[in-house]
Amino acid sequence: MPNWTHLVRFVAREDGQVHLGQLVHTTRDVGQDSVDGKGIAVYLIEGTIFDGHVTEEVMHVKQLLSPISEAECNYIRCLGLNYLDHAKEANLPLPKAPVLFAKPRTALLGPYPAAINIPKCAQDDTSDYEAELCLVIGRTGRDIPEKEALDYVLGYTASNDVSARTMQMLTGQWSFSKGLDGSCPIGPVLIAPSVMEDPQTVSIQAIHNGVVVQDGHTKDMIFSVKKQISYLSQGTTLEAGTLFLTGTPAGIGYFREPRVVLRNGDSIAVKIDKIGTLYNRVRYESR
Repeated sequence: MPNWTHLVRFVAREDGQVHLGQLVHTTRDVGQDSVDGKGIAVYLIEGTIFDGHVTEEVMHVKQLLSPISEAECNYIRCLGLNYLDHAKEANLPLPKAPVLFAKPRTALLGPYPAAINIPKCAQDDTSDYEAELCLVIGRTGRDIPEKEALDYVLGYTASNDVSARTMQMLTGQWSFSKGLDGSCPIGPVLIAPSVMEDPQTVSIQAIHNGVVVQDGHTKDMIFSVKKQISYLSQGTTLEAGTLFLTGTPAGIGYFREPRVVLRNGDSIAVKIDKIGTLYNRVRYESR
């Protein structure tokens, strides 16, 4: 089992190569530090996110990357309509079972300076944010009992379910409109379950151009993290490297008055207790 508690994947100042590291200063918000240009020191991790061993070698971050790479991620499972206040703002009945959709691995994106790319097909003033707690499955399992579900979690990070609303409303299947390239930023750090023993005890915010637009708490999930893992593993193998985006609280741009949308040059951040701030700029793909 890995012995890290605060893992980052990064390009090192020392050699320009991609490495894994354990934060030296675990109480720092490294996402904010990256935006502010402050130095980030890490202990080099040997191995992968699944079996990595923390060494005593210190390196320094040149650029933060998504904590899990496309190669290590095999599936991104996402829950829709999983917060009580979000269901209320959408004026929709509470779901009887988790509402599942998927994103492809090509949707993965890292934190700042990585920018959320809005392609030409979505440049219609309906691109939206959704602040979410993300978890990574650490070992493969099937038919997982709810009481054992958290034993399968490798770690937690922040995520943003970027959504193209016009495209979403054209069909009942959301995977395409929510699966555009770069529509799943995650990071900046992957924290071990020992740091967040109960994932239903943290606050979660979205901050758009410096203004808090979502201010929720994971206790308000309709289906807890335990229930999600147990339900979605019924007759289905959850492989190590699977990501779960666990739903978003109220305050998405589509339901605000006036509406809030992601436009070229905007900033959007997801801030979660114990994890820190996932910060991205928005960039319109050139016409």
